Amino acid sequence: MPACLFAPVPFDRNASPRRMRAPVLLGILGGGVLLAGQGAVARADGLLETAVGAPEGLTIKGEVRARVEGIDGQFRPNAAQDDAMFSLKTTLQVEYDGGPWRIGGELWDGRAYGEKSNSSAGTGEVDAMEMVQAYVGLDFGMGGGSKAQVTAGRFTMNLGSRRLVARQAFRNTTNAFTGVNFQWKGRGGDQLTLLWAMPQLRLPDDIEGIHDNSVKRDKETSDLQFYGGSLTKAGVLGGSLEIYGYGLAERDSANRPTRNRHIFTPGLRAYRAPKAGRVDYDVEGAYQFGRTRATTAPTDLTDLDVSAYFIHAEAGRTFSGGWQPRLSFDFDIASGDRSKAKTYNRFDTLFGARRFDFGPTGLYGAVGRFNTISGGARFEVKPDGKSDVMMMYRALWLDSKTDSFSNTGVRDSSGASGAFAGNQFEARYRRTLIPDVLRVDTGVAYLAKGRFLKDAPNAPQTGDTKYGYIDLYFDF
Repeated sequence: MPACLFAPVPFDRNASPRRMRAPVLLGILGGGVLLAGQGAVARADGLLETAVGAPEGLTIKGEVRARVEGIDGQFRPNAAQDDAMFSLKTTLQVEYDGGPWRIGGELWDGRAYGEKSNSSAGTGEVDAMEMVQAYVGLDFGMGGGSKAQVTAGRFTMNLGSRRLVARQAFRNTTNAFTGVNFQWKGRGGDQLTLLWAMPQLRLPDDIEGIHDNSVKRDKETSDLQFYGGSLTKAGVLGGSLEIYGYGLAERDSANRPTRNRHIFTPGLRAYRAPKAGRVDYDVEGAYQFGRTRATTAPTDLTDLDVSAYFIHAEAGRTFSGGWQPRLSFDFDIASGDRSKAKTYNRFDTLFGARRFDFGPTGLYGAVGRFNTISGGARFEVKPDGKSDVMMMYRALWLDSKTDSFSNTGVRDSSGASGAFAGNQFEARYRRTLIPDVLRVDTGVAYLAKGRFLKDAPNAPQTGDTKYGYIDLYFDF
């Protein structure tokens, strides 16, 4: 396997890379997709394992994703009105399963190029040469067909719906943890997870380090701890029922000011996976309580009681037929902070992912799980076994007129700009070019700004927001 697969693409900073425009980058990436598609004559499996002659029990796999994205009509205050970026995500995972013990690790290299000096790009886009996983594990049976595993060290994880704890898929960097994780799976599909961990703090987190793709080791600290568990019971209401509770304990340090969050989030989820010819659903709700401070300012020493929540409700149906069309209706509400309340009401989404609910992130990512009320419809089809198409519309409101709207940073503390944020439209197309080796993912989003995003005191006067991206994935 050529060494270049493990290294970032060379980039000449003297050639003004941050001025490179989206059409040029799209052309480069699009040409690569076309050439790859023309050369796709056979299926390849285990390219890296085959190349190194991996012995039995050793798994080696990796991925390179190249992305071009662009945004115009910025919704964020103090960010570039229009921006374009080329990013690379390279991962390499190695695990040896010695039965019953395991040892493994993963290198994750996330880099971004071409963005403007006042870009919104941050730690979600850049985390260069980071060992996000380095663990040992033990697998064992527990009778009755059930099995369990314990993992200790550095690891990534997906829990439940991934709305509160997730290994990132769309984002260029990921959440990772250092601690211990216990998982049990019953023969009938029941599951139990228990964990204690210190979330890794992604570095660099300064503007200069991010623009330079600086290599700086992520760190963990006992000043930030995450713990809890979830229990899933299969065969309930034609689907599954999940109950969970997650705690987060945070405190200030000399070089890391925080909001001193000490919060606990219990929740309940009932869901049924989509299947042709039947109705599916996904209903989840969580409440958050504890204490926090309103800001990270060193002078802010006032602890506020937390009272926040989120609800997601979705119902859909997949119709029989060659294209397996699915139509669903979605509703989301996540509380925002109320200026006159004696409690803190903004929901904290912890370490969750949001692309699958609220659209692409990266240079976009307008909507998240706080101060949001949203309803809409989603339509999906699979034209063939190698591709799928999704289209979605959402109407957007603020839960609290005096808090910033979701992930935009736009705020009117007087509440005079109203509660309607706008309408969001998105579409996505994905296709496999070579099974298990090469695939493409492309999409667009359009945010038709409502009164709030036009009239709030710090709202950029840039018109509606247009966004597009194209990803090329190479798995090896």
